[in-house]
Amino acid sequence: MAFPVVDADYLKEIDKARRDLRALIAYKNCAPIMLRLAWHDAGTYDKSTKTGGPNGSIRNDEELAHGANSGLKIALSFCEEVKAKRPKITYADLFQLAGVVAVEVTGGPTIDFVPGRKDSKVSPKEGRLPDAKQGSPHLKDVFYRMGLSDKEIVALSGGHTLDLTWTFPVIIILFTADYFRELLKGSPHLKDVFYRMGLSDKEIVALSGGHTLDLTWTFPVIIILFTADYFRELLKGETEGLLKLPTDNALLDDPAFRPFVELYAKDEDAFFKDYAAAHKRLSELGFTPASSASKATAKDGTVLAQSAVGVIVAAAVVILSYLYEVRKRG
Repeated sequence: MAFPVVDADYLKEIDKARRDLRALIAYKNCAPIMLRLAWHDAGTYDKSTKTGGPNGSIRNDEELAHGANSGLKIALSFCEEVKAKRPKITYADLFQLAGVVAVEVTGGPTIDFVPGRKDSKVSPKEGRLPDAKQGSPHLKDVFYRMGLSDKEIVALSGGHTLDLTWTFPVIIILFTADYFRELLKGSPHLKDVFYRMGLSDKEIVALSGGHTLDLTWTFPVIIILFTADYFRELLKGETEGLLKLPTDNALLDDPAFRPFVELYAKDEDAFFKDYAAAHKRLSELGFTPASSASKATAKDGTVLAQSAVGVIVAAAVVILSYLYEVRKRG
């Protein structure tokens, strides 16, 4: 397939797609899986054969069926919602833009994005992505094959902070009428208990509504934040509720990796800076941006974390969307 023409119109579509993705990711709360989609499309690159990489091939049934891509069909369906509105944009650009936006809307660093990737229908053979059950030698084999360094391996691993098995999300519980909506699906018997207290039917029902704050009855808004917590938790050792895999332990055990873990655990700014650079490099493996596209999207070299205001706005989008759905159901 041919490279897209990255002209002014294409860049406008990219900007619109970025806005679409911000709204979608905030509403669907799907940052982790969108980041995973971008990584897995790019992470198949082989620098020696110049095959694989961020070319949109992960949408092919053959590649989507690879074991490492389990569960990514839903991320593709989310991207298709944007693609339907912005058909001019290649899948390759869309998937990588989704990864960039996923990091930014969760409070992570700003990542420079240059469009112009072409789509491919040719998928690499299975086995190019990291296997979490293996250790340091495997991790190095996979990332060295892409042309990435030890520092980039550790920095990119920090993206697992968006994984709910590693992060501690902010959970917002809203007082709504959901309890009653759920009851209508099968109400439990409450009268005997409350009649004994001398309460009326009306009082029973009104007081029972307080169960909307119970996590067994409500649907809390979960806000996932991009932080350096992954590295901090690694250094704590075994922590109840956290699942550490061999690839996680490899970052501590390998002398080439551990210094970066220790650095990022204490200096989140350093992590954000190195992550942004590593993510950009991963997203451009095998892709040489056209000079016009590079100039059009050139930004200040300083990598800044999203402001607290940005995170609050993203949270507000989630909450307002939730309330809108509640009103529709009511």
